[in-house]
Amino acid sequence: MRTPAEPAPNEPVIDYSPSPGDEVKTTTCYMCACRCGIKVWLADGRIRYIQGNPAHPVNKGVLCAKGSAGIMQHYSPARLDKPLLRVGERGKAEFREIEWDEALEIATSWLAPIRERNPDQLAFFTGRDQSQALTGWWAQQFGTVNYAAHGGFCSVNMAAGGLYTLGGSFWEFGEPDWEHARYLMMWGVAEDHDSNPIKLGLGKLKAHGAKIVAVNPVRSGYGAIADEWIGIRPGTDGLFAFALIHELLKADRIDLDYLVRYTNAHWLVIRNPGGPDDGLFARDADGKPQCFDKRTSAPADANSIEVAPAVVGEVTLADGRRAVPVFHLVAERYLDPQYSPDAVSERCGIPAATIRRIARELAEAAFDNEIRLPVKWTDAHGREHAEMVGRPVAMHAMRGISAHSNGFHTCRALHLLQLLLGAVDTPGSFRYQPPFPKPIAPPNRPGKTRQANGVLDAAPLGFVHTPEDLVVDADGNPRRIDHAFSWAYPLSAHGMMHSVIRNAWAGDPYRIDTLMMFMANMSWNSSMNTAQTITMLTDKDADGGYRIPRIIYADAYASEMVAYADLVLPDTTYLERFDAISLLDRPISDADAAIDAIRHPVLDPAQQRGEKPRDVRGFQSVLIDLGARLGLPGLCNEDGSPKYRDYADYIQRHERAPGVGLLAGWRGEDGSLEAKGAPNPQQLQRYIDNGGFWRSEIPEDARYYKMANRGYLEWAQRMGFVAGTAPITLQLYSETLQKFRLAALGFGAQQPPAQHRERVATYFDPLPIWYEPFEHAQTEAGASSVEAGADGGESRTAPNRPLPHAGEGRGEGRRAEDHPFPLSAITQRPMFMYHAWGSQNAWLRQIATRNYLYLHPATGAKHAIQDEDWITVTSHQGTITVQAKFAANVQPDTVWTWNAIGKRKGAWRLDKDAPEGNQGFLLNHLISDITPRGDYANADPVTGQAAWFDLRVRIAKAPAMTQASQPQFPALELGSAPDQPLRYGADFRRTP
Repeated sequence: MRTPAEPAPNEPVIDYSPSPGDEVKTTTCYMCACRCGIKVWLADGRIRYIQGNPAHPVNKGVLCAKGSAGIMQHYSPARLDKPLLRVGERGKAEFREIEWDEALEIATSWLAPIRERNPDQLAFFTGRDQSQALTGWWAQQFGTVNYAAHGGFCSVNMAAGGLYTLGGSFWEFGEPDWEHARYLMMWGVAEDHDSNPIKLGLGKLKAHGAKIVAVNPVRSGYGAIADEWIGIRPGTDGLFAFALIHELLKADRIDLDYLVRYTNAHWLVIRNPGGPDDGLFARDADGKPQCFDKRTSAPADANSIEVAPAVVGEVTLADGRRAVPVFHLVAERYLDPQYSPDAVSERCGIPAATIRRIARELAEAAFDNEIRLPVKWTDAHGREHAEMVGRPVAMHAMRGISAHSNGFHTCRALHLLQLLLGAVDTPGSFRYQPPFPKPIAPPNRPGKTRQANGVLDAAPLGFVHTPEDLVVDADGNPRRIDHAFSWAYPLSAHGMMHSVIRNAWAGDPYRIDTLMMFMANMSWNSSMNTAQTITMLTDKDADGGYRIPRIIYADAYASEMVAYADLVLPDTTYLERFDAISLLDRPISDADAAIDAIRHPVLDPAQQRGEKPRDVRGFQSVLIDLGARLGLPGLCNEDGSPKYRDYADYIQRHERAPGVGLLAGWRGEDGSLEAKGAPNPQQLQRYIDNGGFWRSEIPEDARYYKMANRGYLEWAQRMGFVAGTAPITLQLYSETLQKFRLAALGFGAQQPPAQHRERVATYFDPLPIWYEPFEHAQTEAGASSVEAGADGGESRTAPNRPLPHAGEGRGEGRRAEDHPFPLSAITQRPMFMYHAWGSQNAWLRQIATRNYLYLHPATGAKHAIQDEDWITVTSHQGTITVQAKFAANVQPDTVWTWNAIGKRKGAWRLDKDAPEGNQGFLLNHLISDITPRGDYANADPVTGQAAWFDLRVRIAKAPAMTQASQPQFPALELGSAPDQPLRYGADFRRTP
């Protein structure tokens, strides 16, 4: 009798554990912002297999479809392989191949005169590049204020809302306590960011019986496995949060002890309507904020631990001024009946009973099931504690709440809800990830003054503290081409990439010479108002010159934007270069440790077996080369020679401050130091030897209460994350915002121009507010005039008027079905694709090659639409024709689609009949880059965050039969698709 392991006679021998290749290298994935660790297996000099790295702290071996499909990202037919110089009309994709020396000489000849006469004539904007620690520093050396990155149209509301409130934020600066949470609320969370850690975390929550609640107009991905889905109407998350706050205040289910210990709830706020100090904190002669001490019945230092502060009640200060504690203002505002569940229910699309139940469940999880960890710790004041007590309610939020014109205040509303529950950085709650928390606001302000050597006094992006920090001229007008850090968008910490093309085209506030962009597909899926954006890129002056004179573009692939460049610099794939995933940039830390990582070349683009050699260079190295050719300070030695050989050399040797570089691991000449130390010439090799990452654990007694934990603050100071060990007081009430409001009311040395005063006074409320998203309110209030004038005009007249109260959410009482654009339209990111570059991937295209507009069956019936009908979708901006598909996983007043699958024909070297270019579509065509009134960018008035998710539409059955989406554009000639279907890997097969 044969054993199970023995093959039958004449049967083939099967190797049940074959080696995936003959060599394996560990590096970091680039297929989304997760930045997981991967193991890349090679066979015969080619990639055979990509798997998750079990030793990597981010994903612990888990890998998604995107990461596995990195093989086809690397071997994509769309890869560029030579520098290109435009020879025809812009947009016609007519180029000639040139050598790198010529390309760099051309770029230098364009940029050198700009730096000599006015560096601001260069606008340098980067997309999904993950190397802002270099690109922002380079812009600073060049001396241009016109630098911005991807976050302005992605997540700046999230970042700014958190950093001005908690000193940290959702997204990549914090995470739920996956080990101890008993109740998780996910607000607007899609599957594209941080997907593998979230999947691992959700598995842990499921295992120990936690409840998961998904708040999102669409139920997909994480929402599909949630215990409860709340299908909210887009743009109303802040109202829902306020109703929960209302119920918690009414029931007195709040953590007052936490609020007094860690927040400014007890700080006194001056009440002096019409006065220059109204709404500011009461301070003593030394500037210390004051509270009212119930023991002495007198004002006292609010940060003292020897006081018993009042949290409600008006007091009279020694100078006769009146003041109330912050918490008094909180209770006064949110106990107002306008925020009751009954008042907000219809507008949010959530039954009032559900809102009340969720509030009860939050309170029960927080206060009736508190977590106690037997870990001794010492607070920042030196008091010792025998245990760590926590509220096991965690929250996580993403773009669904951020990408609205009211998103900044919505983010602050969620943080207010967390703080009232005592659920920030305690066991079971939201947790900071190093290097956060930071002081509030973070100390780095945006650069605006050029030094004698032409270098900006600080990096172009930063955090505004007062009106004096704005980047405006003597008349209060914007100095930046995107209008970031202006009175129109004061706290635009990531810049406003979505505004640069319109403003450069319009010469507002001035004409630029050169637009340089990296991985920013601004002629297609990374711009609103796509057709007009294309026109702006190709528009000419009366003398025949382009209104945007020169465009330099760097990308690894033949994206739509390549056709609109004058000079194309071909980038490598992520498996062919060095990268630094730096703590100075977008960290990958977890709540228990600081982590950074690298990528390193797995393959050489010029020497890949079976491949035509490609003459490409990593853009970061190209940027360093350009800087040296331009003689930029910091990039040249005193004798004018290049300071750095390439990006790898820069990563190892560059110091942002003495001993502080891009990477924190293995510093010092012998690699024995961490975080701070001299450059180590073997640093990159140490990372490679360790699997591509470095991790430094936070001491066990320092892992919670990071804002006020002596152990953590001392550790963070040693690591260079904070300058000192003073506790960070969390800000329920933002004095920074109130300073802007006072300026708008006529106080202070720097005040807004007249046209912005009402806007600033309205939206810079020191407590979170809710107002109807601009597109919702303006299309409802003036539908006829909006539609009649929806030609993208540049009117900049009256400021936007909010609808700041819940009761005004429907304008003048118009029924929803009578609204000219009765439906919200949003996009979701699928778990299997990320931005445009994923949807040209041969393996991922097998999952989806086109998108539909999904609508609830009841919505279809209401509009006489059948499943899979072709329909028109109309906004105030225009009309598209798409195919509809019924899906019950959507709030009935909302329609949605997958983002960035639609392609322009001829781009990405897809076949001319590819579904992406024929049936695929973008909602971007319907989204205006300015408000319906044409007075401001279609953006949040506080941060300038692009309001992608404010789109309002109406739908109807298409008048004629069609099999293609509309609009269609002339096909681009960016290279042909492969002659044969891609069948990667067949040549790896071996006969046993």
